[in-house]
Amino acid sequence: MNAVVKNLPTHFLGTFMAWLIVGLVIQSTVIGQATGQEKSVDDRSADEAHQEVFEEAEGFPSASKCQSCHPKQYREWSVSPHAYAQMSPVFNAMSGTIIKLSSGTNGDFCIRCHSPIGMALDEPLFTSNLKRHPASREGITCIVCHRVNLGYGKISGRFGIEKGDVDAPVYGPGGNAILAEAIKDPDGGLVTEPGKPGALVHGTAPKFFQLTQSGFCGICHDVTLVNGFRLEEAFSEYKASPAGRKGITCQQCHMRDAPGVPGEYAVGPAAIVNGKPTKDRNLSNHLIAGPDYSVIHPGLFPFNPEATALATMSEWIHFMHEEGWGKPEFEDRVATDYGFPARWSDSKSRREAREIIDAQQALLAEAKARSKKVLQAGYQLGEHVVHEASQGGLDFSVQVFNATEGHGVPTGFIAERVAALRVTVTDAEGKVVFRSGDLDPNGDVRDLHSVYVHNGELPLDKHLFSLQSKFITRNIRGGEREQVLAVNYSIDPLPYVRPDTRPSILLGRTLGARIHKNNIMPGNKRWARYKVSAGELEGSTGPYKANVKFFAGMVPVNLIYEIMGVGFDYGMSPRDVADAVVAGHEVLWERDIELKTH
Repeated sequence: MNAVVKNLPTHFLGTFMAWLIVGLVIQSTVIGQATGQEKSVDDRSADEAHQEVFEEAEGFPSASKCQSCHPKQYREWSVSPHAYAQMSPVFNAMSGTIIKLSSGTNGDFCIRCHSPIGMALDEPLFTSNLKRHPASREGITCIVCHRVNLGYGKISGRFGIEKGDVDAPVYGPGGNAILAEAIKDPDGGLVTEPGKPGALVHGTAPKFFQLTQSGFCGICHDVTLVNGFRLEEAFSEYKASPAGRKGITCQQCHMRDAPGVPGEYAVGPAAIVNGKPTKDRNLSNHLIAGPDYSVIHPGLFPFNPEATALATMSEWIHFMHEEGWGKPEFEDRVATDYGFPARWSDSKSRREAREIIDAQQALLAEAKARSKKVLQAGYQLGEHVVHEASQGGLDFSVQVFNATEGHGVPTGFIAERVAALRVTVTDAEGKVVFRSGDLDPNGDVRDLHSVYVHNGELPLDKHLFSLQSKFITRNIRGGEREQVLAVNYSIDPLPYVRPDTRPSILLGRTLGARIHKNNIMPGNKRWARYKVSAGELEGSTGPYKANVKFFAGMVPVNLIYEIMGVGFDYGMSPRDVADAVVAGHEVLWERDIELKTH
C-alpha cells in the first residue's frame, strides 16, 4: 500500500470523519462527480456524449481559434500556469475538498478564478475535466484577459467576460491601428463578418488601459475569503513594495523575455496573417512562469490541437509514454501479444503519438527552465559564516534573501509553497553526520505536517529552514493549531466545520483562522543557523563539509494527503500525484562550505 495512504495519523482522523459526515449533506450534483474515478476515463463515449454541448456553448471561443494568427502567443500560453490553472488535478481535488468540508457553501469561490469560462457556462463546481467544455478546461484562456474591458480591482476573480464569437471585439494594450491595416490588406484574406469567404477575425481591438497595469493582475492575485480571511496577498505585497513605488508593473517582470527581472519588452509582430507578419510592436511573453508545473500526462498538457486531433483525453491517458511506446527501440522489439488498448494497437498511431509527446515534453522542459529563472530572481543565497568547527561541535549560518523588489518570496498561496534549505554535513571520508531539509518517504520535509514525524517514525527537523507559511486555526475549546487547510475543525467527538461566533467586521480580522506568514519581504534577509553536537560527530573525523541546496516545490505532499478523499482527475492515484510533485522539485542554488575555523 502506498505510504501516502498507509500512514494515517491520528490528528487527521477528525478530518476524515468530517469528510464522511459533512459529505452527506452536499448536493448530489457536487458529490456525484468523482474526479479520475469515473467510467469516462476508460470510455471514449464520454467525450462523444458531450460533443453536442461543446458545439452549443457559443460566445466563448477556444484559444485554438487564436493560434493561426498568433502562433507565438499561443505556444507560450499553451504551457503556462494560466493554461494549467484548471487542468491541475491538485487544484481540482483541493477545490472539491473545500466544497465538501463547507457543505457546498464555498460555492464557486475557488474555481471562478481557475475556470472563468466554466462558471460562465454554469458547469458543475466539481467534476472531471474530461467532462468540461474545451474552453473551460483552458483555465485563463485568451478571452479571459482580452474580453475584459472594466477595471474591477481586487475582487477575487468575480468579473465579467464579454461573450462573442471570433469576430467580436478583443481588447489589447495598443489599440486598433495595426489590426485595421491588416484587415484592409487585399492579400491578407481576413474578413470580419461570418459567412464571407476568408479567415474570420475580430473586427476591432479597442485599447484597454489596464491590460498593462498591475491592477489588472490584482483581480485574481489578491484573494480575500468571504469572512475577511486574507488567503493570498501578492497584489497587496506589490503595492507596498519598492517596485510598486517606482511604477514597475507586474507585466514588466513576468511578461518579458528575461523572466523575473524588470526591463523592456521584446519587439516583433503581434500576428502572422497568412504568412505575412504585421508591423513590429512591443510583445508580451504569455508563458508568465511561476512555481507551478504540470504533473499530468503530456498528451493532455500543454494544450496542442495536434494532440486533440489524434486522440481523445481518455485515450491519451492510456498511452504509456514512459514505457517507450512509439520509440523505434520499443516498436522494433515489442512482442506480438503485448496488450495495447484498441486506440493504440497499431504501430503507426503509437509513432505519431510519440512525435507529439516528444514535442510536448520539450515545451514542458522549456517552461520549467523559465520557471527556475523566475524563482532564482527572488530566492537568493547570501553569505555564510562558520562560528565553530572542531571535534567539539559545528556551528555555522547561511544567509537567504529576497532579491526581487516586487513582492515577498514566496508570494500568493504562501501556505502551500515549498521553499527550503537542504543541508548535508559530511566528514573527511564522506560519511553523513548531519541532515536538515531532507524528505520523508512521502516527499515531505520533516516538519509537524510530516506523517512520519507525527507517527514517531522520524525525528522532527529542529534545524529546518523553510519559507512555507502555515495556516493557524482556532478550536472550539480554545487554543490554536497548525492546519494544512484553513478549516477550523471542532475537537469534540462529533466533528464539524465551525463558523466564526462573532462577525469579523467588528475586529477587522477573522477569528477562526489566520496565516502565520513566514515569507521574506523585498530586500530583506534571514539567517539559517545549524549546530551539530559533539555527540553527532562521534566516530568521525574532520575536516567537515556542508553542502547547502536551496530547493523549491509546487506544493507539499501533505496537501495531497489532505485532499485525496475526493479523488484525483485523469485516473491518477495519490501516489502518482505525490511522486510527480516531488519529481518537480527544483534546486535553485547549491553551495559547498568548508567547515573550518579561520
